[in-house]
Amino acid sequence: MENDFLYEMEYPGLTGRLKRLSDLFIYQTKQFYRDHDLDIEPNWHPIFELLKKHERLTITEIATYLHFTHPAIVKLIDKMKAHGYIKSIRDKTDKRKFQLELSEKARSKMPLLETYWAAGNLALEQMLEFDDSLLQQMKVLESNMSSREFNRRMEDNLKN
Repeated sequence: MENDFLYEMEYPGLTGRLKRLSDLFIYQTKQFYRDHDLDIEPNWHPIFELLKKHERLTITEIATYLHFTHPAIVKLIDKMKAHGYIKSIRDKTDKRKFQLELSEKARSKMPLLETYWAAGNLALEQMLEFDDSLLQQMKVLESNMSSREFNRRMEDNLKN
């Protein structure tokens, strides 16, 4: 890219470029949803899919599946509840716990939402020119990040 310092930086610019891409995807997806009168947010999609697949989950289970923090999931779930997409059911064995499931509103809108998500998936495939090597590289990066944290790697390199 011309006149893009993050691109010019190569590896040191990677985190800035990933952040920029993430922000663009979120902003443009929100705009797409607004343009189509959908009252959802882009980061709700994985929760919709998880609850569709598993029917009922706790916040902790959702956080575990997505590798997000518990507070991040609480924030997302609270917004989804406020829009009527999530229903809470008190756990019968542990009254402190709540099971979450898609509301009737969510279930009725799922076929429509899935058409929009399919359009988004196709747009991503087209943007990547139907080459999944980026997904494979992301998997390697995430695996390496899990096996040994980035800050630890930097510490070791600093010592050497």
